Amino acid sequence: MTDLFEASGIHPPDAPLADRLRPRALDEVVGQDHLLGAGGPIRRMVEAGRLGSMILWGPPGTGKTTIARLLAKAAGYEYQAISAVFSGVADLKKAFEAARVRRAAGQSTLLFVDEIHRFNRAQQDGFLPYVEQGTVTLVGATTENPSFELNGALLSRSQVFVLKRLDEEALEQLLARAEAHMERPLPLTAEARQALTALADGDGRYLLTMTEVLFGLPAGETLDVQGLAGVLQRRAPAYDKSREEHYNLISALHKSVRGSDPDAALYWLARMLNGGEDPLYLARRIVRMAVEDIGEADPLSILVANAAKDTYDFLGSPEGELALAQAVVHLATAPKSVAVYEAFKAAKRAAHETGSLTPPAHIRNAPTRLMKDLGYGKGYQYDPDTPEGFSGANFFPDGMDRRTFYAPKGEGHEQKVKARLERWSEMRARLQAEQGEET
Repeated sequence: MTDLFEASGIHPPDAPLADRLRPRALDEVVGQDHLLGAGGPIRRMVEAGRLGSMILWGPPGTGKTTIARLLAKAAGYEYQAISAVFSGVADLKKAFEAARVRRAAGQSTLLFVDEIHRFNRAQQDGFLPYVEQGTVTLVGATTENPSFELNGALLSRSQVFVLKRLDEEALEQLLARAEAHMERPLPLTAEARQALTALADGDGRYLLTMTEVLFGLPAGETLDVQGLAGVLQRRAPAYDKSREEHYNLISALHKSVRGSDPDAALYWLARMLNGGEDPLYLARRIVRMAVEDIGEADPLSILVANAAKDTYDFLGSPEGELALAQAVVHLATAPKSVAVYEAFKAAKRAAHETGSLTPPAHIRNAPTRLMKDLGYGKGYQYDPDTPEGFSGANFFPDGMDRRTFYAPKGEGHEQKVKARLERWSEMRARLQAEQGEET
């Protein structure tokens, strides 16, 4: 529902600066040239005079609401907005009915749904017939990954456009507009100005909100970085431990360790800790890295990872976080091998395929006379007592050919392991050949 100010395009004098500077044409939107610039997909829609349903996915303060409003204006559509936070089924029905009446009168409707991911699956399904029939052109805005949060049926009827966080150039454009509007420069040194854009973290609305605070300070004072910090509180980084950002960052940490880049790994570790991630979750993932990506190439890595977890348990934050950092550096700089990981997967597949094959008689347990009489344990050789410390016996089930699961590539500690296995393989072949000749 628009008020008289909004309908006329005039903002009341007490409106926030971000609202007073809201773009009035698509050309004024900053930071989204890949969508709105010449040849951009949304620009082409506008030029064709016909809009398709779309999902605008991007961080807060990147212009999703503004773009939707300006699209409706540029294409001559009636703009109607609802929020999934405050709207229910009754509100949706009213919106669709109003759109249906307009369509009958020859007027198209752009229905903007803010926070569309907050509607449940059934509510999202309710959009489908109205989108299919063309009753509304749906423009949904979300900060969450549509792949996870929106119905496949709804996604198949919409284009997904990804909005970028505002870069330094775009944020500087907003500051210049604010200064022109207020008819005076920001009371900041060059270094403090850079710090201000860094604090915004790509969020244009947040930048203008902070700028309004600075314009409200007494005249005649210029703030440096320290002075700016005294006026503005540092913004918490955008991080939701249960959402996509959580999985993106832990993926970045794991792959940086796997890629042997300790500097990048430390950066992502710090990002997650700054975002409020549970350090013990990180400790568990570090242990996983040690066994999955390093394994026998550096057997000490699992000990280092577990020691880091124990150290954090003992010291807590922030002191214990250093142990996690040390473990991350150790793992990132360690030789890498997935040989054990791949070997275990192959062994599990083989176990599934072969079912209930029993061990060969010579390695079966023989605690009773009957079992011994049945041949359990007969012919077993105690390997440490053999001249070579190796018997070369067959330990696979009868009826199953020998298979090789573990194939070390020869990195780090596995270099010695590989040489040892090759020597044992030669000995096994020789000893089994000699046994065959004897029989």
